[in-house]
Amino acid sequence: MTQAEIGIIGGSGLYSMKGLTETREVALDTPFGEPSDAYVLGTLAGRKVAFLARHGRGHRLLPTELNFRANIHGMKQLGVERILSMSAVGSLKQEHKPTQFLIPDQFLDRTKQRVSTFFGDGIVAHIAFGDPVCMDVARVVAEGCKRAGVSGKLGGTYVCMEGPQFSTKAESNLYRSWGMDVIGMTNVQEAKLAREVEICYATVAMVTDYDCWHPEHDAVTVEKIIAVLNQNAENACNVVREAVAAMPRERACKCGSALATAIITAREAMPEKTRERLRLIIGKYVGGADPAVDYGKKVGA
Repeated sequence: MTQAEIGIIGGSGLYSMKGLTETREVALDTPFGEPSDAYVLGTLAGRKVAFLARHGRGHRLLPTELNFRANIHGMKQLGVERILSMSAVGSLKQEHKPTQFLIPDQFLDRTKQRVSTFFGDGIVAHIAFGDPVCMDVARVVAEGCKRAGVSGKLGGTYVCMEGPQFSTKAESNLYRSWGMDVIGMTNVQEAKLAREVEICYATVAMVTDYDCWHPEHDAVTVEKIIAVLNQNAENACNVVREAVAAMPRERACKCGSALATAIITAREAMPEKTRERLRLIIGKYVGGADPAVDYGKKVGA
């Protein structure tokens, strides 16, 4: 049974989703370990949604400490077909100002220590990732920005860095010379993993400040950053509500069949243990296992 159709991942400053009704918490077990926090299930704009605080409530997890696989697999277990990922970012262009939103259509991966795939251990798959964002969802989000009265731009490139340190000026200026738009620490892994489990994915990059390239960067205070985070969180809730309300019931994109031609390993060569771990993801393609499996809930079941 589908418990949620739309997933919302909240980044820095967004640890809960305003407007959710009929809420309950569910802490899931996954074959890849524990997600960042319990999922908050509820109703938003008449749709069933699941909210997850990416860094845990209280912001306890570094970007590199995040169990991206568990977070995305948990969404799959709940029946989620689309994910809206909210992410605090630094701006690499003067035109992207603090409190503005960008809905990127490309990523550049500069991380070094992340696990970005569910596959391996005897089963190989290569998904197409030339267009890493579901543009159907991205366009709905962009329209949601308009209806919510939030400045939002559709299109641009999100650089994903390792962190937790911010960029050096040399790095920041290099990314600017490449034409990059915003920089963050989390979203490219989510996008890759969402594609592997055939979930539509789009990022809402919420500009907090200019990266260190900007001549006024050193004048930014903690108080100013917190004020922008709070404003972005309020705007994010409004944009998400509008986007969820307008999201089509049926998917017309190719995200739901991303694995159809991606699994390379011969069926008879697949290790049973790995196949079992991946059955929710590949069951409909390799057979022999019911993909609608319940991996268990620790609370709120």
